[in-house]
Amino acid sequence: MNKKMELISFKLCPFVQRAVITLKYKQVNFDITYINLNEPPEWFKEISPLGQVPVLKVGDEVLFESSVIQEYIDEVTPPSLHPQDPLVKAKNRAWIAFGGDLFMLSHQLIHAPNEKAFNEKLDTLKGRLARIEAAHSGEAFFNGNEFNLIDAAYAPLLMRVDLILQNTGVDLLSECSQLKAWSDNLLKIKAVEESVVEEFAELYLGMMKNSNGHLASLL
Repeated sequence: MNKKMELISFKLCPFVQRAVITLKYKQVNFDITYINLNEPPEWFKEISPLGQVPVLKVGDEVLFESSVIQEYIDEVTPPSLHPQDPLVKAKNRAWIAFGGDLFMLSHQLIHAPNEKAFNEKLDTLKGRLARIEAAHSGEAFFNGNEFNLIDAAYAPLLMRVDLILQNTGVDLLSECSQLKAWSDNLLKIKAVEESVVEEFAELYLGMMKNSNGHLASLL
């Protein structure tokens, strides 16, 4: 791989964070450019088919969709972080897609306007997390004791779950002891710690406060 990669992001994006963790874990040299999605620059509108981040620039080529970007990075920087067994690899890809939906659910939880709506989202999210708990290996990482691409994919979600607990007392993992241990293991990894901007926790707390939802009343 000769062409330097450039990620286009905004500072709170969990999907870009998946790619950043993969790049940092593999010690790949890359650039990251942050934009304001509320007022995106014209050049971004031209290269992003969906008008969304992440976007990965590789020379003159552009990739979009976080799981595709994550897979590309993994493929061009061997050895792969995917399991070797084709069935396990396919199941991991399915659970990575499942995790993408959880990002959206957690966002909806933060913006739930009242206690009733909040509790409905909370129950849904906890139910989905219980599904992952049942699929988890029970070891240090999702598949066992080796860090894989799926671990990089879930770390951004678990980082946000931890911040919600720290700031509001709402414990999304109260019934998922394996996910709690997994979260503890992931959040100690250097590539995960360094995958966000220094002010990330402050920005995330500000986003929760500005949501004006039920969760904001618990801060």
